[in-house]
Amino acid sequence: MKNTATAILAGLTLSLSLSTAALAEGKVIGVSWSNFQEERWKTDEAAIKAQIEADGNTYISADAQSSAAKQLTDVESLIAQGANALIILAQDASAIGPAVEKAVAEGIPVVGYDRLIENPDVFYLTFDNKEVGRLQARAVHEAQPEGNYVFIKGNAADPNADFLFEGQMEVLKEAIDSGKVKNVGEAYTDGWLPANAQRNMEQFLTANNNEIDAVVASNDGTAGGAIAALEAQGLAGSVPVSGQDGDHAALNRIAQGTQTVSVWKDARELGKAAADIANQLAEGTAMDAVEGATKWAEGPNKVEMNSVFLKPVPITKDNLNVVIDAGWVTKDVVCQGVQPGKVDVCG
Repeated sequence: MKNTATAILAGLTLSLSLSTAALAEGKVIGVSWSNFQEERWKTDEAAIKAQIEADGNTYISADAQSSAAKQLTDVESLIAQGANALIILAQDASAIGPAVEKAVAEGIPVVGYDRLIENPDVFYLTFDNKEVGRLQARAVHEAQPEGNYVFIKGNAADPNADFLFEGQMEVLKEAIDSGKVKNVGEAYTDGWLPANAQRNMEQFLTANNNEIDAVVASNDGTAGGAIAALEAQGLAGSVPVSGQDGDHAALNRIAQGTQTVSVWKDARELGKAAADIANQLAEGTAMDAVEGATKWAEGPNKVEMNSVFLKPVPITKDNLNVVIDAGWVTKDVVCQGVQPGKVDVCG
């Protein structure tokens, strides 16, 4: 009887071991977030997590809370937890270097998410940020083809800030060279924080005696800060302002008439693509074998990288239905407080 019980116990142990092994077959994908202060990152996270789990893998993450130093330890922690691939939204493109090098040295593939980490061993996934800048500038210029322009740029430590500005300048160069558009102020926005954007905008208004005709702001958070400063001077709605990300508050501002455009980058598609790429790399797929991958070398140091770029869509009062029809935002949110007849989509 004792031998029989022992055999049964051994069988159960083997069965449990096999079951545990089966559960462990999936890969672990670690995601390092720069912060969750901006609305859109929660949308990105939901899309990434859903795709990782749909592929039978495990999602683990860390929030750097806008600290470059914390992000370094976050990545080390994700590696220690057994991450087979990493997705990194960099707080500081340069400061993250040592953590990336450690991952690469341990054979862990890295996806640079939305923001450039210029390293040939990193896969770069983003929307075309220069095109985002072009779309921002084009929409503002169409609304206000001449006058005093202010440029509320992104975080200086994020290469996207410069890509956006380069795209903006491509569109506006001719008008600036001709004198029709005058650049009366430009400043980076530390941490992309709306409060910092508002302070910058307040300073530009003071320096120019409120004679500002257009604001090219680089995302919806900085746009919100700029609009708050304009509103304090009774100028909100009379000065065109750009943004990006399709933040719900920004889409409502577009309907209200205080923001001109938000270049929509469907974070659900970006998140899904990041998870899919990370899953492939964790399984051993070579970076240049990822579907849709192209060679790209337009970063500050011209490092050649494998990349995928998604296409952004400018949203103005004339096509707000696009984001509503896509399920990105509800009509109630877009139209909150909007007077009937102000925009078609709100009735």
